[in-house]
Amino acid sequence: MTDLHHDLPQLSTKTRSTSVLLMPAPAQVMRGQGVLRQMGAAIARLGQRPLIVGGDRSLAIVAPMLSPMLEQQSLQLAQTNDGSTCTEASLNQMCQRVEQHQADCIIGVGGGKALDAAKLLAYHCRLPVVTIPTSGATCAAWTALSNVYSDQGAFLYDVPLSQCPNLLILDYDLIQTAPPRTLVAGIGDALAKWYEASVSSGHSERTLLVTAVQQARVLRDLLFQKAIAALQAPGSEVWQDVVDATVLVAGMIGGVGGAQCRTVAAHAVHNGLTHLLQGHHTLHGEKVAYGILVQLRLEEMVMGNLLAATARQQLLKFYEDIRLPQSLQDLGLNQITLSELQRAAEIACQPNSDIHRLPFEVTPTQLMAAMVSTTAPMSSSPATSLSNPSRIEMSFRSQEV
Repeated sequence: MTDLHHDLPQLSTKTRSTSVLLMPAPAQVMRGQGVLRQMGAAIARLGQRPLIVGGDRSLAIVAPMLSPMLEQQSLQLAQTNDGSTCTEASLNQMCQRVEQHQADCIIGVGGGKALDAAKLLAYHCRLPVVTIPTSGATCAAWTALSNVYSDQGAFLYDVPLSQCPNLLILDYDLIQTAPPRTLVAGIGDALAKWYEASVSSGHSERTLLVTAVQQARVLRDLLFQKAIAALQAPGSEVWQDVVDATVLVAGMIGGVGGAQCRTVAAHAVHNGLTHLLQGHHTLHGEKVAYGILVQLRLEEMVMGNLLAATARQQLLKFYEDIRLPQSLQDLGLNQITLSELQRAAEIACQPNSDIHRLPFEVTPTQLMAAMVSTTAPMSSSPATSLSNPSRIEMSFRSQEV
């Protein structure tokens, strides 16, 4: 496969240490009820031969809306369902489809993997890209980043892209066709912005990082205030506010803060869990939400941080209210072995993992201890309550995992 990692413009030695390339936002964002049916002209400005990338479900929903509108613009359409995954093999196939169709524009429709695939395809082929999310499950429609997975669905690596999408179309009517569970997962993914950014960049005094961290705090508070009401009233104004939060605001935070204000332990735990086949039925944001609890538990156990313990108890109550997973058992991982758990922990602790953005060293054994005790009651002295493999196994089995 042709290298997916195009080199970004190189900075001179003199300026490399002070210059930072930021991709803060899509060039254009259109949002509203039924807005997708009005976007033919905007898409036509980007290309005359678009290739629509998505999975079977998303294409079945979106293609009937897109096709008549784009044909009115005299555009020549083609589509591929290889976008249901973002793997090296599927990207190779889509590159061939681009060549066959002589595509001059990519339109990505679907959830996180489909949108990541469309963005990476456009980046590799140097074409403009439109993102059309079909759920509120992630901020992938916004970001200049794509995650690449193995054919078995395990996270492999991410690819920073040279820009955010050229056009993001957020149609509330389309989002409402997704199962409610997807928005719950998006809430979990968006919450991680605060818990990770405050650790990785909360100490910074640089203007953009301070702005991004404070946006993450506001995002967390907004979700605490509005999530329950939104889930009870799909399509309502408060529901639209929460969709904006999970798709747009969450993406904006990474765009403004850059790589320094992105992921820490919560996403590292997600990445490790993707290597357990038993957990592939759970959504990205569900794993990340559980990873937030693991991160806070690490801060309790390793640092004796009582503020982290309080935050974890607050999240456990919120998770119960909106049905986010609180434990390995809630993720459906009640059949994994201790060795499989160790494998996930070792992957999450690899040398290049974002877990090392924590202000302390983390070993796989410590991470395993945190992973099996996310629902532990708050203690006045939480540090080192689980510090060796035998105790981990006892706690692991006591949860009937």
